[in-house]
Amino acid sequence: MTGLCDSFQRPINYLRVSVTDRCNLRCVYCMPLAGIRQLSHADILSYEEIHTVVAAAAELGINKVRITGGEPLVRLGIASLVAMLRQVEAVDDISLTTNGTLLGRYAAELKQAGLSRVNVSLDTLKPDRFKAITRSGFPLGDVLDGIEAARKAGLNPVKINQVVMAGINDDEVIDFAARTISQGWNVRFIEFMPTAGVGGSGLHFVSVADIKRRLAPLGELEPCLPRVGSGPARYFRFAGSQGSVGFISPLSEHFCFQCNRLRLTADGRLRPCLLSDEEIDLKRPLRSGASREDLRGLIRAAVARKPLRHRLAEGQGPLERPMTQVGG
Repeated sequence: MTGLCDSFQRPINYLRVSVTDRCNLRCVYCMPLAGIRQLSHADILSYEEIHTVVAAAAELGINKVRITGGEPLVRLGIASLVAMLRQVEAVDDISLTTNGTLLGRYAAELKQAGLSRVNVSLDTLKPDRFKAITRSGFPLGDVLDGIEAARKAGLNPVKINQVVMAGINDDEVIDFAARTISQGWNVRFIEFMPTAGVGGSGLHFVSVADIKRRLAPLGELEPCLPRVGSGPARYFRFAGSQGSVGFISPLSEHFCFQCNRLRLTADGRLRPCLLSDEEIDLKRPLRSGASREDLRGLIRAAVARKPLRHRLAEGQGPLERPMTQVGG
């Protein structure tokens, strides 16, 4: 294992793997109102192909893998992929991001297969608002049950991600933060980002600094270290709390200088930056008999193309794929 660094000397050790572009929700900041043109089964990588890519990446120094979607739990047999990836010797952390609606059904099976932990996307604690934000008929209770099932299964720490949107759910940040005190939740507040194919504007933006001000009635936030993980969040806790509060600020205080990740889309394209449309096709080489050495060369090429930072502040962002097709 030689280790990967990009042209700006950032170590790259984290691969996010999207297993599907399909989702059973239609969240307003992720899915275009008109939906997407879904990939066919033949278009997406098989579990065996994903395993091959991850194994090649691990030989270069990737040791953390996160499974994403769309919604990864809508793809059949997802636990079998977890078990396959657990056999890649260099990979020591396998996590999954989910909307939580199906988590209660699969949490124990995923843990048994070797999953380390989960992140759950949850933007509101109000049932009616949940239906409006997700544009679905799923009840909020399914997600809350899924969070509890994950905790009981040992997929800890279960992290709750809230995308904070002005005029939509920003009045709930204190309710989420209070659960880090009363129930030991690990909550992460994420700044709203405009993404390809999805409306939205600066009118929805709430900065991390503003969120912190809103949490002042709960007490002083004390910096703390994350229990596990290597993401961009900065973590705090309230005095006496068993949970934590994290802040992810892609716009107001971008964290590109410490970016350590690549993204593999469901249709087999390696994406050096979430907020750039540049991609390197791995599917065609894979299906044309590329060797492990060939794949390693393509992965190195993707790392070499990582930009210094995103350009959202200058109005330059991804235009081709909405978040549901990239994996977040």
